[in-house]
Amino acid sequence: MPKALTSFALAALLGGSAVSAHHSFAVFFDDTKTIEISGSVTEFRFSNPHAIIALEVKNKAGMVEEWKAETNAVTLLKRRGWTKDSLKPGEVVTIDGWPSRDGANYMRMRTIKKADGTVLGTPVRNQRAD
Repeated sequence: MPKALTSFALAALLGGSAVSAHHSFAVFFDDTKTIEISGSVTEFRFSNPHAIIALEVKNKAGMVEEWKAETNAVTLLKRRGWTKDSLKPGEVVTIDGWPSRDGANYMRMRTIKKADGTVLGTPVRNQRAD
């Protein structure tokens, strides 16, 4: 019995951390506003629960700010043609999406365009956006 209890406790701990990693869109992002940023990619983390794009963006005063844009889950991105090599450090991109509710330099990506105007990824019909 103690072995079963230990196994259950371990499973509850590990499972709980996976659940807390995923969050509600509405809690973190303001769906009543949209923003657009342009900058140079510093990192592209192609991992679950959501891929993250880190950028250096010049603000209105000309100062460089670090921004992060959260994308969909990797499985959905793959269905739209993304790979771990879709973005490289140094590439200039324009991202539009929804700002964080707390005013941080963090957003939820809706679309992303490369410097040549190419939209990365293709829309998938009848798929939940995660």
